[in-house]
Amino acid sequence: MKIGFIGLGNMGAPMAANLAAAGHDVIGYDTMAKPEGIVMAASPTEAVAGADVVITMLPNGAILRAVALQILPVMEPGTLFLDCSSVEVETARAVAKQAADAGILALDAPVSGGVGGAAGGTLTFMVGASDEAFALAAPLFDIMGQKAVHCGPNGNGQAAKICNNMILGATMIATCEAFALADKLGLERQAMFDVVSTSSGYSWSMNTYCPAPGVGPQSPADNDYKPGFAAELMLKDLRLSQQAAEAADADTPMGRTARDTYAQFVEGEGRAGMDFSAILPWLTQRNRR
Repeated sequence: MKIGFIGLGNMGAPMAANLAAAGHDVIGYDTMAKPEGIVMAASPTEAVAGADVVITMLPNGAILRAVALQILPVMEPGTLFLDCSSVEVETARAVAKQAADAGILALDAPVSGGVGGAAGGTLTFMVGASDEAFALAAPLFDIMGQKAVHCGPNGNGQAAKICNNMILGATMIATCEAFALADKLGLERQAMFDVVSTSSGYSWSMNTYCPAPGVGPQSPADNDYKPGFAAELMLKDLRLSQQAAEAADADTPMGRTARDTYAQFVEGEGRAGMDFSAILPWLTQRNRR
């Protein structure tokens, strides 16, 4: 297939490269990145002209809306429009309606798995779309990821992503707080990991992505907290979750606290560019407040 791919940053570039390696004709566009191995267009409209599928991986909802306004008028009816950005639920649904009005099949398909998953083709896609659109996009999900979950109609992919990452942000903070407390109580980190990872406190944050260096499987903590998933991206997703919670009148006190904690970490403490698990050394340097 001919695929137009807009947004070739840390996530988009390896996703596009995997599609090209699988034999698809990928035409890319980005205002900053110019990855090797992808034919680059001079504009978004040039990238999508004549495409069977258009994929976007963009920083926020405002940019997605602006790009959609540019490309939808030149896309052919029946084209798949697969947006993998993490944006507001209402933005995903608004863009999907614009696409539907133009006869275009839209999917919101944010991802989990980070840069490593994008490079390795092991992403998980959370997809909001019609049954028809999901079935047509399935072969592409198989190339770029290891799992795609059809979460329901347009917008539900974004809903699943923000709910998942609200859990992740809160559990990572709780995991880091527990290690910081264990340190103060004289409990060795390895002993705590051995207990918690096989007890009722186990979680992905503890068992797979342990924030304590030298404990558990390899994680960014063992690489000086260089980001696998940057703290500022976690903050973005937590803010999206709270925007959605406010719009839906859902009470999410832990999600709200997680958002505020990451806001202090990233913006108040200037820790942007670090992994989201670097909350641990930050906490260990503090006393009770």
